[in-house]
Amino acid sequence: MSTLLPPSLLPPKALLLDLDGVLLDTRPVMERAWQQVLNEHGLDVPFEEYERHLGRPFADIMERLGFTESEQLHRTYDEASIAASHLAREFDGAVEVLHAFVAAGWLLGVVTSKPLERAAPLLTTLGCPFSTVRTPNGGGRGKPAPDPVLLALTDLGVDPADTVYVGDMAVDQEAARRAGVPYVHAGWGYGCPGAPSPAVAESPKDLLRLLSPGPFLEGSLL
Repeated sequence: MSTLLPPSLLPPKALLLDLDGVLLDTRPVMERAWQQVLNEHGLDVPFEEYERHLGRPFADIMERLGFTESEQLHRTYDEASIAASHLAREFDGAVEVLHAFVAAGWLLGVVTSKPLERAAPLLTTLGCPFSTVRTPNGGGRGKPAPDPVLLALTDLGVDPADTVYVGDMAVDQEAARRAGVPYVHAGWGYGCPGAPSPAVAESPKDLLRLLSPGPFLEGSLL
């Protein structure tokens, strides 16, 4: 007797994604905002030093850079980021791939260290049906802690084994590991994966090959 479940009874699959470096190229936005922080607060820390810690909450990055009083810096960075948000660009094929996963019955979610007030307008430009968006505003510890990933799983009502998290920084990989969620590294993003070496997608469309969400119609992205 077959143990296969009909499609309507299969456990839901979920695809969680980081925002910066995975869905959108926001490096020009971050560079502009960081330069504003340097100008207004008389600091001399190159953007490359800030960039090394991407994926963590802003306050965590500031502490790692040696700035213990970060509220004013964060306010300046937020305001400059919002003003420069028009510089963000969608990675080629990202939206089409997300819609392909939705068409195959997957749930979509975003887990990012970007505050909600900056993340929401950017995600709106993608026009994708995200079922959950987890940011530092939602409580819990930030990445690499597993908290935002676990909260997203709760929102979606899915098990870790039925979920994949796509990130581009080692902290994303660590958060996924600690949450018990399979991880795929976005090779088109800003950072390098950690150890052990994860599966790497070289482009958004490569996620289709790695995760085989199907079925797809003839003439689709596959």
